[in-house]
Amino acid sequence: MGQVTIYLDNEHEQRLKRAARSAGIPVSRYVARLIEENTRTVWPDSVRTLAGQWQDFPSAEELRDTPPDSRRETL
Repeated sequence: MGQVTIYLDNEHEQRLKRAARSAGIPVSRYVARLIEENTRTVWPDSVRTLAGQWQDFPSAEELRDTPPDSRRETL
């Protein structure tokens, strides 16, 4: 497992400690979670389960069948 050293001014260090304490986890785990959440390459399950939840939203096929955009003026 890798280790990372970061340098924070006092204000940001205190904010980080308060946020970790509020989450009930150690500072190192809090920072690791932030990195995990902000560097993931796939959508989280909570987002993926939203697909298809809006019954009145058009399907991909319906969207593709719409007329093309209006003709644009030549610049």
